[in-house]
Amino acid sequence: MEQNAESIELVFDEDHPIGSTREMRTWYTTRPTLRASKSQISHLVVDSSWEAHTANILESSPLVTSYVKNERLGLRIHYLWGGARRRYIPDFIIHLESGKILVLEIKGQDSPQNKAKRDALDLWVKGVNAKGGFGVWSWDVAFDMATIQDILEKHSV
Repeated sequence: MEQNAESIELVFDEDHPIGSTREMRTWYTTRPTLRASKSQISHLVVDSSWEAHTANILESSPLVTSYVKNERLGLRIHYLWGGARRRYIPDFIIHLESGKILVLEIKGQDSPQNKAKRDALDLWVKGVNAKGGFGVWSWDVAFDMATIQDILEKHSV
């Protein structure tokens, strides 16, 4: 794949360039939730059994200092698909004991569109790391529930 760029540059939201879980407002849902102790947001909205399983691993893992489900936080990755600009919202943002920040996506099946999302996420992470000042970021995708602990270990180095 060829790129038509000399460098990667972050483009910040003009109205709200840097967000935080501290700024979350109360909101209500009828969807199932799980109580979260390693997050500034008290409950995690559960969209699938995979997300619930992941949250349980994150809550119990000594490799994780904190995490948040990327729900209403505004972290969106823009990508091109079929000639149109689309938005992709990764599932979890995880602060690891090692100091790294991991963006984790949970996927049951892969597809060409999911590959395009991963390519955009990879560029975004490279851009954040190149800009500096936001810590060291990495990303990964879990295609199988049994790999989540392995992913945490891989990125904790």
